[in-house]
Amino acid sequence: MPQTTQPARSPANEAARVGAGSSPDGRTPPPRGVVHRQATCAHRECGRCEYSTVTALSLLRNDDLLLRGLSPRRLAQALQAGKLVRIRPGVFVRGDAWRAAKPEARVVARAHALAAVSVIPPIFLHETAAAAHELPLYRPDRERVHTIATADRPGAAFGVVRHRGELSDDDVVEIDGLRVTSLARTVADVARTATFEQAVTIADAALRTQFAIGPGEYDLDGAEAFREGVTEIVRRSAHGQTRARRALDFADGRAQSPGESISRIRLRQLGFRILELQVMVPGPRGKRYYVDVGLEDVAAFGEFDGAIKYIDGRLLDGRTSSQALDEEKQREDWIRGTTQRRYARWGWPHLVTASELGARLDAFGIRPFDTSHARFGA
Repeated sequence: MPQTTQPARSPANEAARVGAGSSPDGRTPPPRGVVHRQATCAHRECGRCEYSTVTALSLLRNDDLLLRGLSPRRLAQALQAGKLVRIRPGVFVRGDAWRAAKPEARVVARAHALAAVSVIPPIFLHETAAAAHELPLYRPDRERVHTIATADRPGAAFGVVRHRGELSDDDVVEIDGLRVTSLARTVADVARTATFEQAVTIADAALRTQFAIGPGEYDLDGAEAFREGVTEIVRRSAHGQTRARRALDFADGRAQSPGESISRIRLRQLGFRILELQVMVPGPRGKRYYVDVGLEDVAAFGEFDGAIKYIDGRLLDGRTSSQALDEEKQREDWIRGTTQRRYARWGWPHLVTASELGARLDAFGIRPFDTSHARFGA
């Protein structure tokens, strides 16, 4: 199997620090195929996006704990008390940090833990690579990481899903010490093999991080070129092409969060046919408001209301939660009053199924004209 164009850093050197906290030394540019960065959303200045970065988690090995004077008995006590969490045999993280970490950070930590104990640095793919690229995940595997395996490798390993296949040099990059599939290859693999919801969430995020230039600005040509590149990778495989095309055709980088991605899926399942994302509504004193989705076939607006934007300091931008709520209410009142459109909000509890979102919308008098196209399956 072809290898990455740059050798990965020694897993031993990565054991003390994992995730996206590392950065190049600044004196020389990183080698080809090596990525050091924090993911950013081009919309972050608008104060409404729920972009996320993968916060680093520190790994502790058995040797580290022995050097700190932690005997096997005290280690067992720390594990039982939840002060430490074992994420792989012989590899631990602090319990409080683990419980506070987002799912994507946990996935990346498990990947670093496997790399730290592997003789040959593994190449990660699928949702593990997506997390390393700092893309949000929808219902990820919380216990296992995904790696590529050659035909001579056994099929089972603790906490690992091994995939058969070949990778070219261009398919592999290094991100903060982890060898992972490139962004395009990652999106292609997920689109072929994951659920529609998982694939759309990751594809939307990949497009968003590259082509969402700013509020109301989206590079359609760049997004289409990326989509075509991913489709070309999909064609190399004999499996999952129809599944992948469906997800890639549906993907849209103007969705600002996993909640908006899943919302769009549920709306289509309900039978809404014309969905416009990030609809601009002129506000007072030259402001511009952007609404998550316009249900144009019924002249209504809808927004996914992630509670995080009222508590996350990065999104509050110096405001208190009550100030953020008040500003959001004023924004909504203005949009309702100036457009005379029906307007509904929903959250994660309404997205479990399409019918639950449908019941929420029905309470606001928002219904699709033609339900003959409604699909309630996944």
